[in-house]
Amino acid sequence: MTNTLCESTCAGMGYLYAGTEYADECYCGNTIGGSIDLTDSDCNMACAGDSTKICGGSYRLSVYRSGAVTAPLATYNIVDTYIGPSFLTGFTHQAIPDPTNGRVNYTDQAFALAENLTFVSSDTIVMRADDTTVLSPSGPGRNSVRIQSIKQYSISLTIVSVRHMPQGCATWPAFWMTSSTVPWPDAGEIDIIEGVNDESPNTSTLHTVAGCTMSNSSVIQTGTLETTDCNWQDNGNAGCGTRPNKANSYGPGLNSVGGGWYITEKSISNGINVWFWARNDPSVPASVANGASTVKISDLGEPYANFPYNNCNYNSYFGPEAIIINLTLCGDWAGNVYPSTCPKTCVDHVNQDPADFANAYWDIASVRVYE
Repeated sequence: MTNTLCESTCAGMGYLYAGTEYADECYCGNTIGGSIDLTDSDCNMACAGDSTKICGGSYRLSVYRSGAVTAPLATYNIVDTYIGPSFLTGFTHQAIPDPTNGRVNYTDQAFALAENLTFVSSDTIVMRADDTTVLSPSGPGRNSVRIQSIKQYSISLTIVSVRHMPQGCATWPAFWMTSSTVPWPDAGEIDIIEGVNDESPNTSTLHTVAGCTMSNSSVIQTGTLETTDCNWQDNGNAGCGTRPNKANSYGPGLNSVGGGWYITEKSISNGINVWFWARNDPSVPASVANGASTVKISDLGEPYANFPYNNCNYNSYFGPEAIIINLTLCGDWAGNVYPSTCPKTCVDHVNQDPADFANAYWDIASVRVYE
């Protein structure tokens, strides 16, 4: 028995997880239940078929996810917590021209706080677009907010607890990650929450340099793979994107249930993975809902988005990335697919109808990063 043999056998039978025990036993399954925290030293029996590797122990399983036997399923420990005022010290407001050509004017922190475009309390941060000003067609865009974390994160687990996200015609909100120190997209881009014009469900997408692709035959996920070429230079920079099969994962649907949690794993062995639970979902793991100091991947089950490193390994296509939260309006995506059911043209709507952007705001309870 070897870990590779066990994993390949389980994968061949359609199982998500494989586990070795007592040096020569193999177990398969799609969920992990009744587990307790153990140390690595508890698994101490050499594999019967490869004495250089460990295959569990006495009543101890070495657990692997199908297609990723290079390392056991990870346990992540908290390294940074952003709640309320810590967003003001751990993130910077980026008063920059919108790279996606939106009809917005990103403001600095002082202006955003003074104009109530950013509001913090002990347990929340709210970031919104201006909803009172009629704009001159020849003047700057609608005031809005884009913030970026000061720290960058490589191998990590990021959990964002969202109470409300921007909604409405012309809106293009995003919670995403990319490098703040190397040219885009040399270290990749991971769009975790993103969409336009209230179109549901959410889309989680990778954007990379040439050569990184996905396929339905290689992903293990509950969502739907919509696009397969991650190269930003192909297909109008559509990237490789997956959607969860849940209408309440984005926009008005998400807001109607009080928001929810998005979890993103960046792992050398298991690829990039995204999970989602709505606020009212009783199946959300306790470690996620309670902001625990430790989160085990085995508690999360199958992700809705799985991006394995089949032909785009982490070190070649990804790297340390900052967290960005922003709201733009119209622009290269929302403006180009502006629906006929929305009023006026996209730009005219943004210029002339400020009250329609009263719900164009983020309300974020927390962002927690684990490594």
